[in-house]
Amino acid sequence: MRETPAACTIRSASSSPNGGDWLLSLYEKVIVLGSIVSVESDFKTDLAQKASRINVVLMEILDRQGGVFPRLKEGMRYTLESPGKRIRAAVVLWACEAACGKVLPTAEIAAATVEMVHTYSLIHDDLPAMDDDNLRRGRPTCHKAFDEATAILTGDALLTLAFEVLARDIPDTAVSANLIRTLAAAAGPSGMITGQMADMEAEHTVGTVEVLRHIHLNKTARMFAAAAAMGGISGGADESRQGRLVQYGLEIGLGFQIADDILDISSTPDQLGKTPGKDQHQGKVTYPTVVGLEESRRILGQLTERAQQVLSSFDSRADRLRELARELAQRKS
Repeated sequence: MRETPAACTIRSASSSPNGGDWLLSLYEKVIVLGSIVSVESDFKTDLAQKASRINVVLMEILDRQGGVFPRLKEGMRYTLESPGKRIRAAVVLWACEAACGKVLPTAEIAAATVEMVHTYSLIHDDLPAMDDDNLRRGRPTCHKAFDEATAILTGDALLTLAFEVLARDIPDTAVSANLIRTLAAAAGPSGMITGQMADMEAEHTVGTVEVLRHIHLNKTARMFAAAAAMGGISGGADESRQGRLVQYGLEIGLGFQIADDILDISSTPDQLGKTPGKDQHQGKVTYPTVVGLEESRRILGQLTERAQQVLSSFDSRADRLRELARELAQRKS
């Protein structure tokens, strides 16, 4: 391999009588740092491309949906077009890549439905009867942009449309049924809904780590696990690999929520895209309030390591999932 002019200069300096070890060491550090920056840049570019693709799929689905009352469709479009990072949708696509080496059309449809269910949960979560928030993804929440009734119905519409799409647009009926079952279990009364109920019931109480884990596991982690599983199902992963993807999703989902708890007390509205300090104001049970900030960060680090370790049987096609685990632990918004 031909050396760059800078490398030749440094090699020459390192062999000079005065020595150039310090310069060679500096050069090597710059190379390593440059590699890290390049990896981070590639990851963020890929995430942005995945988000852009899912945005297109979501709008195609919405545009094809006939018979929707105009104001309701406007509410659906408003919330789906909000500038989210589409992390859960990206998990579906990257899990499919980990399973078969490429993103399949089935995975794109599955990713769009995960995003619909996630968006519905945010709409309802922001309502006055729940978290009563005015800002989401840097924009007025649905009930502020429209009204409470429209927000409720918009959420209802997105939730039910997700399952209609999985039943209608996945050609393999066995795969369709598996995807529907996986998403319904994660989002339903024994999953995300029970997590939300437990979260509200725990307000203004002295929380414990056990209570926190129960809330976060159901409210957040199970949807991440479903996203990873749905990607694996779409990519034809066997039962063992699907199980590992589920465990990966649980680990990053728990970590995501701990990071969210930390950000709620350390970020600005511009960084967060929603109102910070709401957890403390509403008496929510969070990791920082129960175990402290430093211990929260330590637990987050453990979850990040476990998420990467559980993918040990996957090859380099799962690298984006590994990078995501690290990125979620370091996120600022």
